[in-house]
Amino acid sequence: MERIAVLTSGGDAPGMNAAIRAVVRTGLDQGWEVWGVRHGYTGLIAGDLIPLGARDVGGIIQQGGTVLGSARCPEFETEAGRMMALRMLAEHDIEAVVIIGGNGSQAGAHALSQMGCPVVGVASTIDNDLYGSEITIGVDTALDIALEAIDRLKVTASSHHRAFLIEVMGRECGYLALMSGIAGGAEAVVIPEVETDPEVVAADLRAAYERGKAHGIVVVAEGARYNAEGLAAYFQEHHERLGFDLRVTTLGHVQRGGAPGAFDRLLATRLGAAATRHLAQGEHGILVGLLKGEIKPTPLSEVVANKKPLDLELVQLARVLAE
Repeated sequence: MERIAVLTSGGDAPGMNAAIRAVVRTGLDQGWEVWGVRHGYTGLIAGDLIPLGARDVGGIIQQGGTVLGSARCPEFETEAGRMMALRMLAEHDIEAVVIIGGNGSQAGAHALSQMGCPVVGVASTIDNDLYGSEITIGVDTALDIALEAIDRLKVTASSHHRAFLIEVMGRECGYLALMSGIAGGAEAVVIPEVETDPEVVAADLRAAYERGKAHGIVVVAEGARYNAEGLAAYFQEHHERLGFDLRVTTLGHVQRGGAPGAFDRLLATRLGAAATRHLAQGEHGILVGLLKGEIKPTPLSEVVANKKPLDLELVQLARVLAE
């Protein structure tokens, strides 16, 4: 092997740049040329590739986001789009690709692999919903950002004796909401994996007030049936009966934009290095992730076929700790 490429796809995550850096420098150490694909699968189809040297990735380990850029690419979901991507790789003499991203990105990686392209995926998404890695690049930093917001809002909530709804990202996975809710001492957590009645949320907040708490914090996953907007509307509609309404703060993309912490920089570096190591050993069609404290590969066929479960015992723990 003489030339590989690296691309980032899907939602950006703090630590992606550390993974790019690791792929480039460990690839160069193997004696390969390393090329970067700009703007994800869109750039791959367009042939937007640039050579990357050691100095090109200097000073990026502490930066959030991705220096290569990312974009959604409906065209890549078609066979014609994927054939164009393969044609561009062939034109640039690229022999293998490292793809850094989450579920959609790794579905694309699997599709390329099925078409004969040597691919290694790197587990990266703040949602932490990717099968094949217990924790993915960006999760730890996103949790820290959410936690800081919860801590700050709790101060305001206590000052005014109010209840706050804080919506975090996560699509259809409640990991960020559950973990930040536990770490932030929330009175209630609302996640997609557990059906939650707004009346139960109201009862939890009322009980917290009766126990002498000066604040009420509810952390809500964006993909829950009753997200922050839905809960707030319910409480407003039934304000006269419930006796209070809720202030809403939606964290949104602010969770993606932080500089990666030490954990994400180290995890990304280890995963990027593992990706090139597996390619050097002739192993591909895999995702590298963190499993039981070790960097291990999982076949992409298993990654795309399985849904990562959430530990629902932690839901009960959150309820107990909210007392």
